[in-house]
Amino acid sequence: MLASVLIAKKRDGFELTQAEIDFLIEGYVAESIPDYQMSAWAMAVYLKGMTPAEIEYLTDAMIASGGVLPKSGGLPRVDKHSTGGLGDKTSLVLAPLLALFDLHVPMISGRGLGITGGTLDKLEAIPGFRTDLDESEIASALQRVGCVITGATKNLVPADRKLYGLRDVTATVPSIPLITASIMSKKLAESLDSLVLDVKWGSGAFMQSRSSAMELARSLLRIGRRMGVKTSALLTDMNQPLGKMVGNANEVNESIEVLKGDGPEDVLQVTIELAVELLVSTERFADRDLARTAVNDRLKNGSVWERFQAMVACQGGEIAGPLPLATSFAFTASSEGWVQSIDGQLLGQCVIMLGGGRRVAGEKLDHQVGLEMLCRIGDQVDRSQPLLTVYARKESDYQAIRVLLEKAIVIGSERSTVPALIESIEE
Repeated sequence: MLASVLIAKKRDGFELTQAEIDFLIEGYVAESIPDYQMSAWAMAVYLKGMTPAEIEYLTDAMIASGGVLPKSGGLPRVDKHSTGGLGDKTSLVLAPLLALFDLHVPMISGRGLGITGGTLDKLEAIPGFRTDLDESEIASALQRVGCVITGATKNLVPADRKLYGLRDVTATVPSIPLITASIMSKKLAESLDSLVLDVKWGSGAFMQSRSSAMELARSLLRIGRRMGVKTSALLTDMNQPLGKMVGNANEVNESIEVLKGDGPEDVLQVTIELAVELLVSTERFADRDLARTAVNDRLKNGSVWERFQAMVACQGGEIAGPLPLATSFAFTASSEGWVQSIDGQLLGQCVIMLGGGRRVAGEKLDHQVGLEMLCRIGDQVDRSQPLLTVYARKESDYQAIRVLLEKAIVIGSERSTVPALIESIEE
């Protein structure tokens, strides 16, 4: 009865108290509040929104639904969250990089669903790599290596797992208050001292407009800071893939290049700036210029690659060089001109059709398929010039995505302006 009253209260636009939100979340996890009532509440939130205080109460209640990672070792604990984008592979470099500066990085990551790939899926392209560590194994890895990238344990934020599954089937995923509580509850359950947010926008991101990404970034910042964690955010452009590689094994291969101080400039730039935010917020360096210099030095001297290999070994895997890929096929331009736009949604659909992404949760992936971008927005291209390489199991798979590729890369007579790659955000 009380749940129905609270749903009606939210539906009518009234603010819920902390006790009322605690009641809803505790009841839902304990199954005393059924799915149909929480669906109605989620829809009310989707339509009416939440105040910053309500989002804080919801985040806190979701954290309290399970345990948190205990602090140990005395070192500052940091992490990064990305809202996801095509070719986003910065986590693979950032975790071992930050660990070199005497920081603990307990990176709890997820799998891909839809066009954006998951960090866990990329890492599972490495033979033997485990992404199902429990709390004691996470603590051990932090002490031994300083960093870990794994999936959420059963004890961390069970309310989020349950509520997200409900939102996924009730068309309430795009709610910024619910997104904020979902993201921040998982990250704050890691017992962080500092957090940096990489909020992406564009055709290859979940948030396709800059304004919606900015709104989400500010909501995340408010909650992180209200809950006592040093939180900063960057807005990054996803109107084209980050780097050249899109897939799983091929993104690991590109990450290896970056780990060794090479690789695409945009991947390096985003990774470095995210690292700088955390190094300054934890007072490892007095200013961004000093932090940037130190990060570049670590990337160039091979120590980040060595720490990545140590992390992989600690989690049961082994990697000495690039991973094998499927057969390559060249997709070429049908006309000359300028690359005006690249549709990340269509490219992501191509990867899914090849078997490198999921249509439904739990679907098995082919880690060796994917795309390699050979052009960028603003490039001038000739007729029959290769625009990208497709890694596919057989030619018929490549032929099946050609129509989407033709639509995804738009070539015109005028050069397009490329948005800024990175913008700083203040609440």
